[in-house]
Amino acid sequence: MSEAPPNRLSVNPKSPFYNEAALARGVGVRFKGEDRTNVEEYCVSEGWVRLAVGRALDRRGNSMTMKYFGPVEPYFRDVEA
Repeated sequence: MSEAPPNRLSVNPKSPFYNEAALARGVGVRFKGEDRTNVEEYCVSEGWVRLAVGRALDRRGNSMTMKYFGPVEPYFRDVEA
């Protein structure tokens, strides 16, 4: 695996952008200069993250999310430590 995280990554196993190897390694996301822990999906090239909103669930049992736009900086946690 490369030293840079993927351009787009999702934590949902049903998503085509799900990457178990990258998630097992530990991916952190810095959004607008702040480390975020509730990121469900991100895309660096398009500049957005999808964040979980509270503890609400949709009718399929997935967490409710909102898309926010801004600078996204993913990093591997094992490299930074």
